[in-house]
Amino acid sequence: IEYIRSVYYNKVEYARFSSSLGKYVGFTEFGLKQADYWNSDAAYLAQEKAAKETYCLNNVGIDHRNI
Repeated sequence: IEYIRSVYYNKVEYARFSSSLGKYVGFTEFGLKQADYWNSDAAYLAQEKAAKETYCLNNVGIDHRNI
């Protein structure tokens, strides 16, 4: 299971958090700066890493049964 959080502006994805990488990756010039900023904040990264357990692991059984 992988948790992905994509950040968009004007329908363009400029950054993405991936739980398998454990950090943000930027896709545009602005996104690279934002990713560096978010990756430098250990508390924010810990919050994003915990989101996998909060959203994915609690709901995987429900989603799997409905398929």
